[in-house]
Amino acid sequence: MSLDLLDPQPAAAEGLRPRALDVAVVGATGAVGAELLACLERRNFPVGRLRLLASPRSAGQTLSFRGAPVTVEVLDQDSFQGVDLALFSAGASVSRAYAPLALAAGAWVVDNSSAFRADEAVPLVVPEVNGHRLGDQAGRLVANPNCVAAIASVALAPLHARRLVVRIIGATYQAASGAGAAAMAELQEATAAAVAGQDYPPQVMAHPYAFNLFSHDAAVDPESGYNGEELKVMAELRRLLAAPDLPASFTCIRVPVLRAHAMALTVRFAEPVSVEEARAWLAEAPGVRLVDDRAANHFPMPNEASGADEVLVGRIRTDLSDPSGRSLSLFVAGDQLLKGAALNAVQIAEALVRSGAI
Repeated sequence: MSLDLLDPQPAAAEGLRPRALDVAVVGATGAVGAELLACLERRNFPVGRLRLLASPRSAGQTLSFRGAPVTVEVLDQDSFQGVDLALFSAGASVSRAYAPLALAAGAWVVDNSSAFRADEAVPLVVPEVNGHRLGDQAGRLVANPNCVAAIASVALAPLHARRLVVRIIGATYQAASGAGAAAMAELQEATAAAVAGQDYPPQVMAHPYAFNLFSHDAAVDPESGYNGEELKVMAELRRLLAAPDLPASFTCIRVPVLRAHAMALTVRFAEPVSVEEARAWLAEAPGVRLVDDRAANHFPMPNEASGADEVLVGRIRTDLSDPSGRSLSLFVAGDQLLKGAALNAVQIAEALVRSGAI
């Protein structure tokens, strides 16, 4: 099967097949799970039966979908009977244990964890960037990329398609949403405590979060000095851009922002590229909103990216340290819970339905 790159419009506008699907959401009570439900509803995905699956401590809760209450069930080995599509967002260990059961039951699986991202046999997909990969695989498993890699790839792909990217240096400013609902709550509580002059010992994060920033808490590789988040971003960007030897260096930092990641990227190309060309290509790219107003000093910000489907790209300028004219610097912001996670998963599912795979 072949798939066109997905234009990120709601499902109803894309003419998806009307057959209602049995859909399971694994990790339904988490931050990404809540966004998965919202995306399925907002984009009018053809859901027939909906199963909300989570750990025993969440069983019995009710969540709303299309105005009706749906009871959360315990995830177990029989959860996927009759399921057409399983959206996983409950961590790598859960995905490794239960995704094979969903596949064995005949479901398509879109996994939002790190469990399968490095497996070359499993497509790692951002539909606007490499949606054609969905036609490559023999199985029914698709991996959703790391949130930073997904957001960065949407900004980089329109440039890479016209002027080959030959090097990337990035610094990320990652919101609490990347560490889940508990980290978001900790940021709110720690900030309130700091404003009130009260102590708030860290509980979820490794360091005080209010009015602070620190290196991403993924374990640091003692040999390279890069942490696990940085290594994942670099490896996954190479896969998404189909550039296995692309030199890249990232520094990933957690910042006291509730939602939406931002990043500064300096990109070197094989040939010279002008700011005007880059702006034009980005302005017409699917999934991108150009925010690049020098006169108003208005560029991508997390508060404007929060809740938005598009990746905001701006602050586009020539890298003055490269006199060849082959390098640009830009600033990017994208909602980690949406394009970095739930929205991308639902867009993958939409593409699968549109192609007739499901």
